[in-house]
Amino acid sequence: MNEIPAAAGEVMWQNSPPGSIYDYIRVASFSIGPSGLVEQWSRRAEELFGLPASDVVGKDPVEAFMPPELRVRGRRRLSEILDGREWTGFVPFRMPDRTGGPGVVDRDDRDGGAGREGREGHEGRAADGARGAHGVAEIYVMPSATADGERAALCLVVDVRAIRRIETDLAASQAIFGQSPFGFLLFGTDFTVQRANKRFATVFGGAMEDHRGRTVYDYLTRSEADRMTAALGRVLETGEAVTDMQIVGTAPGETERRHWSVNLYRVHSGSGRPIGVAGLATDVTRRHVAAREAADARRNLALLNEAGARIGNSLDLETTARELLDVAVPGFCDLASVDLYQGLLAGDEAPPGRADGSAELRRVAFASAVSDGPLSAPGGVADGNEPAPTEVGAVHRFPFNSPCAGALRTGRVQAVPGEDGSLVHTTLAVPMVAHDTVVGLAQFSRTKGSEPFGERDWALATELAARAAVCIDNARLYRREHERALILQRSLLPPGDPEAAGLDIACRYLPGNTATEVGGDWFDVIELPGHRTALVVGDVMGRGLRAAVAMGELRTAVRTLALLDLEPAEVLSALDEIARGLGTPSGAQHASRASHRAREADLSEVYLATCVYAVYDPVTRRCTFANAGHLPPVLVEPGEEALLLDVPPGMPLGVGGEPFEEVEVEVPEGALLALYTDGLVESRDHPLDEGLMAFRAALADPVRPLEDVCDHVLNTLDTRHGEDDIALLMARIQGMPAESVGDWSLPREPRSVGRARELARGQLVTWGLEDLVDTTELLVSELVTNALRYGEGDIRLRLLLDRTLVCEVWDAGLVQPRRRRARDTDEGGRGLQLVGLLSAAWGSRRTPRGKTVWFELALPTGEAEKAELSVDQLLSLF
Repeated sequence: MNEIPAAAGEVMWQNSPPGSIYDYIRVASFSIGPSGLVEQWSRRAEELFGLPASDVVGKDPVEAFMPPELRVRGRRRLSEILDGREWTGFVPFRMPDRTGGPGVVDRDDRDGGAGREGREGHEGRAADGARGAHGVAEIYVMPSATADGERAALCLVVDVRAIRRIETDLAASQAIFGQSPFGFLLFGTDFTVQRANKRFATVFGGAMEDHRGRTVYDYLTRSEADRMTAALGRVLETGEAVTDMQIVGTAPGETERRHWSVNLYRVHSGSGRPIGVAGLATDVTRRHVAAREAADARRNLALLNEAGARIGNSLDLETTARELLDVAVPGFCDLASVDLYQGLLAGDEAPPGRADGSAELRRVAFASAVSDGPLSAPGGVADGNEPAPTEVGAVHRFPFNSPCAGALRTGRVQAVPGEDGSLVHTTLAVPMVAHDTVVGLAQFSRTKGSEPFGERDWALATELAARAAVCIDNARLYRREHERALILQRSLLPPGDPEAAGLDIACRYLPGNTATEVGGDWFDVIELPGHRTALVVGDVMGRGLRAAVAMGELRTAVRTLALLDLEPAEVLSALDEIARGLGTPSGAQHASRASHRAREADLSEVYLATCVYAVYDPVTRRCTFANAGHLPPVLVEPGEEALLLDVPPGMPLGVGGEPFEEVEVEVPEGALLALYTDGLVESRDHPLDEGLMAFRAALADPVRPLEDVCDHVLNTLDTRHGEDDIALLMARIQGMPAESVGDWSLPREPRSVGRARELARGQLVTWGLEDLVDTTELLVSELVTNALRYGEGDIRLRLLLDRTLVCEVWDAGLVQPRRRRARDTDEGGRGLQLVGLLSAAWGSRRTPRGKTVWFELALPTGEAEKAELSVDQLLSLF
């Protein structure tokens, strides 16, 4: 028993440390009698000075502790004390010998003590003593009296080092507790809040003192509070810390559920006695949201991989439609159907487009994952104007004003709510578009009890329908070989004539004319933020419909990854992962070596591709290349011979396991850059080296117009056209004039916002863009303010003028901006909404040392134009 029970009001005695300040400061004492000799010497004094009572009691303290030269002063001071005068001072002493020998006072380290006026110097000596074998004690001498009325003295001694250590620990504790960016709580042994930091009070309201005495039941639901209380009890009882305990709740005044990660650990006093539990809470709501979105993205990617593996294995239209439904049901929806234009199935020369969405269609496939669901999905009009169920094989049409007909006319997805009493709550009517031609309509329905369709589901439904439509259209093209080649050529070219800032571009694409197969060559010109341009040339190895589908998937992936503004090497790494998943069953990745060897026997399932990805910046005239097993780019500088750029080739896409390297090249004004596929320089009649030499020789005169250079190359080289596809992409470097670039660095201070507006206004006036001044000033102010509030380091503002006006704001922060919808009562949070409404486009990208947030504005067309917000747009801000 550590404690002896006592009656109410009596002192409770205990043999364990009391758990107070004396746990940290061990006070020693001794007394001096009327004769001026030491009468009592406590055990704490023995521990502190290292002198046993037998060596001290009955002796003159002046003779025992002071050197000869200070004894006169010491006796005078002792007389004053015995006359009734209090005294406080510092006395240096040698630390006890822990081996057992007593400590002695060092003559060189003492001066006979000092009053309060001498503390500063002795405290300095204390610091010096802490580094050696010496210490400094603070002694408080109080006059006392004996039973006979004679004057004596009581001396209290404290080690100065212990006091300084406590001061340091308190300062560190206050700094950590008060300045922590996380919610910090200290619970007592009764699980009530003893202390809360400012961050916690900011989330749950009130001042820090208001939370004292509360319990977890004041903040959480009962079930969560019970879990938290149980955890506190375990930590206090066992001393085992709890890490990353997930707690769900809501903050005051909010309805959105928050997720917190809580860490708990037991707190002890100086004597080791548990005095409570400390809790550190971190808001991980964004992490949970991101995890949920990542799970949805993985599900969608798995469906896309499965679609790539299962859709398009047959050239039969009905079979392709059933393959689409096998992928979609039940992984994506509960009910689905596919309708194709009757003219397409009848073998007309040209399938109907979007002109008339009420043309005749035939239902070719239907699937249901609901046991008690309808045998057929709602259809169009059979007889008269009354809606009727549509059976598989039936010919029908949609009413002109129906959502399905509108989807067919516009080529856009339409959401159709379910009728009252219907099992279906929402249907997505997705037009099946292949090469800008609508070939039919896919309907994906979810029944009551399933989650509603989200934005990602819309995109996935569009992608699934697009893949099936491509396969169906390829089946149609299979019957018309010559038309197939022409349509494939148009589909692989970038839309319209490629244009890019600081580049003059010309391209050629010649598909092979093999009787029943198509190839996998492609190229692309992709506009990136900041007037940069991505140039892409790729080639899927092999031929046939599956190679063409793989090429389409990779080309789509390249455009998607390019819009994410990744580095060239990162784009190829992501493409490599996609290529490795194209030939696996159900889109699954086979990571084991055994499964990889099992697949080697069926080479038709292995998809390999080569690709060159280049990003050109017209401001710096630098081009960054990354190569995945493709032929090297060719650069022709003015007055120089054509040169094969030394870009590490890397492994082809689909091999995996090897990283890709980047090479940055500064290209001069007027230089010519050429990207191409192997069909241009290699054939059965001559090796690759000869073809490359001939290609370089054909580029000897790059001054002529770029279109003429392309024609000259194709006419000069012995390409044996027809054996393989040929893709040629050429770009002449022009760069962006210095007067079209405004670049400024701004210090990290509030007045930089106004300075940024002034700089933007002055630059636009110089460019004659007064009509854009107001909008640009507003948006620049928003981005610079966000950089000041949420970014780090200095701020850089850049304006670029080309076919559009681009504004970029750079800072050293790594956190990407996120557009959110502000509540009605919020005073802020609408800046990025304004940027999105007033600009033609906006976004952000990572940089080697931070991030860049940008927006783009269209240039005035000649008439006075001002960006004005409609009433609906203004209301969308709230």
